[in-house]
Amino acid sequence: MKRIVYREWRLEPARYWGLLAILLSVIAIGGMAALYMEHEGHWVTGMTNSVVWGVPHVFAVFLILAASGALNVASIGTVFDNAAYKPLGRLSGLLAAGLLVGGLLVLVLDLGRPDRLQVAMTTYNFSSIFAWNIFLYSGFLAVTIAYLWTMAERKGNKFMKPVGTFAFLWRLALTTGTGSIFGFLVGREAYDTAILAPMFVVMSFAYGLAVYMLVLFYSFDADDRPIGPVMLKRLKNLLGLFVSAVLYFTLVYHLTKLYGAKNLDVETFILVTGGIYTAIFWVGWVLIGGLVPLGIIYHPVLGQERNWIAAAAGLVIAGGLAAMYVVIIGSQAYPLEMFPGKTVLEFGAPGDVGGAVAPYSPSFPEILLGFGGVGVGLLITAVGIRVLQFLPESLTDRDVAPAAGAASA
Repeated sequence: MKRIVYREWRLEPARYWGLLAILLSVIAIGGMAALYMEHEGHWVTGMTNSVVWGVPHVFAVFLILAASGALNVASIGTVFDNAAYKPLGRLSGLLAAGLLVGGLLVLVLDLGRPDRLQVAMTTYNFSSIFAWNIFLYSGFLAVTIAYLWTMAERKGNKFMKPVGTFAFLWRLALTTGTGSIFGFLVGREAYDTAILAPMFVVMSFAYGLAVYMLVLFYSFDADDRPIGPVMLKRLKNLLGLFVSAVLYFTLVYHLTKLYGAKNLDVETFILVTGGIYTAIFWVGWVLIGGLVPLGIIYHPVLGQERNWIAAAAGLVIAGGLAAMYVVIIGSQAYPLEMFPGKTVLEFGAPGDVGGAVAPYSPSFPEILLGFGGVGVGLLITAVGIRVLQFLPESLTDRDVAPAAGAASA
């Protein structure tokens, strides 16, 4: 049996420091955008009294889901004893921690008063799902770090499976809690359904794996490390399975809503008459994020080429952002039914109170803040694989196929 050998990322110094400079610039610009919105007030954003969660929340929730899904790669190797995935575990844990930190930073900086974060961290209302998630997020980071220690330290290898199992269960709870934030909101007709929790779990599988694959491909290509056809086939088939599951849950979610007559109006809004939200749903969520990647993955020729598989992963990420945009913003834009059976005359800004669809156009600072969170996650990953041994030397067929039962180095 071959031992799995891990080495630091040996990217040329000029390219490495150039990459760090780009990521730091993205983070700095995102930080300045957050400072601008904090100083001027949220009136400079596209958010309103109805749409209180904007594009930063789209990025934040996507990054949190991707963090949970990225750790799933390590779970397949450890919890489910699939030896072919064990070489991928260390990068999986590092990327999961980085994406979670990036998502939480966006979430914190998008608050109306981020300087009062200590209040949210020290005063808890356990009747609120938001209070539960504070523990789920911080606990996930701690469990992931412990999981990485068991994978990297020989003395901790004997604890790898129990810690990995605990991490797997924790990440399921975390993603369920994130989906429940929306599923428990009875005031919004597009939310208020228990199926959002398992749908978010499945989404995390797809989006996390897509991000993981792009990071893996880039880091290996930049360092001339080989990935064999067997590993490539495993990853792309797994991505195809998860994307199919996302489309299935999307179908069930909307069929469930359509079955109840009270939800006919909101479903018509999302699926038919919602303008930009309808377009993003069908083109972004379903076509770009689902059908096109599946067509590439299962194509007899394109599905064998790494560049096309990477393109499919990129499309899944784009579709994931589109899905979060529809779920988070489109559901808020649909007018609240304040008094069922009554007509409410609109007053104030459009969509504040009354039957009008709330307008929302994302401002440039909101978009910059979102990309800043992405930069934080990638920066943590880039520095981690550079200074510590997170990447295996090779993922060729002869190294991965006989890896069953091999000890990690």
